[in-house]
Amino acid sequence: MPSRLRPTSSVAAEAILVGDPGRALLLAQELLEQPKMSNHARGLWGYTGRTPAGSELTVQSTGMGGPSAAVVLGDLAELGVRRAIRIGTCTALDPELAPGQLLVVGEAHAWSGGGAGEPMLPDPGLTAALGDRLGEEARTAAVASLDTLHGAGAPAPVSAGDAADMQTASLFARGSALGVALAAVLIVAESAGNESLEDEAAESAAKRAGKAVLDVI
Repeated sequence: MPSRLRPTSSVAAEAILVGDPGRALLLAQELLEQPKMSNHARGLWGYTGRTPAGSELTVQSTGMGGPSAAVVLGDLAELGVRRAIRIGTCTALDPELAPGQLLVVGEAHAWSGGGAGEPMLPDPGLTAALGDRLGEEARTAAVASLDTLHGAGAPAPVSAGDAADMQTASLFARGSALGVALAAVLIVAESAGNESLEDEAAESAAKRAGKAVLDVI
């Protein structure tokens, strides 16, 4: 029995994973024909429907942080998901990265106060296909995944990687253990100079990423 998800309809073998339930709804409406809510338990909204090409796809929110995302991925694997791509947000560490830029994750490290852990790698086929599809719209990046990005309790400044987020490393590690092929494309939501992405621009970037994922998955 899944730990967190309580699906009310079928879940597809392929999925898009997002942290934010609102982004799950946005992408379901943008990418699927007549999407149906497949989960609302614990506020982890999920939707399943057919793509314009006729294949089944699930768009599932994972909540905030690596532990929540790992549990949700475990549930999805139990429900039959075999390939998934994360569409998430990140904070730039590289000062050349601008808000709204798309990053295809080439490796992710679980970051702690002591530094970066071993690299967690995505599925090479999905990652290469994402890179080919996005072309000059995106660059390949190394990501540090932290438990806390801002404020009290945040670890020492990250010195490795192009960007920081809160769950990609956990998803790659969990996907490898479960036999689920995982890849990730991230939207730079905040620059290294603390310039933030406006909501409308964030939605536009998520849609661009979603359409690219639709061609790949």
